[in-house]
Amino acid sequence: MSALTPKTPLADVVVRLADYANPDDARALVMLLDAYARDPAGGGEPLSDFARQNLVAELARRPQAYSVLAWVDGQPVGVVNCVEGFSTFACRTLVNVHDVAVLPGQRGRGVGRHLLACAEAEARRRGACKLTLEVLSGNAPARRLYEAEGFVDYQLAPDMGNACFMQKWLKP
Repeated sequence: MSALTPKTPLADVVVRLADYANPDDARALVMLLDAYARDPAGGGEPLSDFARQNLVAELARRPQAYSVLAWVDGQPVGVVNCVEGFSTFACRTLVNVHDVAVLPGQRGRGVGRHLLACAEAEARRRGACKLTLEVLSGNAPARRLYEAEGFVDYQLAPDMGNACFMQKWLKP
């Protein structure tokens, strides 16, 4: 297959909310997030031992968090982690799509689209007014997916420009 030939779309992808109490789901979530962390788009470093050991329990403690898993032929291939926030302007819940990860061999086959659809359905069920996400400017394939799924750059007034995502690490 040449780099210009699209991969065959998947008809047999199973996408569902993760059950943090299910050991198979827990293993899948950590494995997929670790694979994403090791990818250049995820920073190129593995998850810490602390994150691997505590991530699922910490997500389970937070009712405002949920994850979506994608499976193909019984194997985990993708994950989306979501965390509720609050829109003060709308005075309603919003959902931040915090991680979107698809294993490299499954990319370009519709897995991300299925994951986002499930994440959106759960956000709607929770009464959210919108979904938010961040994407690295150099991750053109992800940006194309998000735009195809209706995401746009955040803007309040055109003359004020687009929002920029910033961070500040807090040292313990």
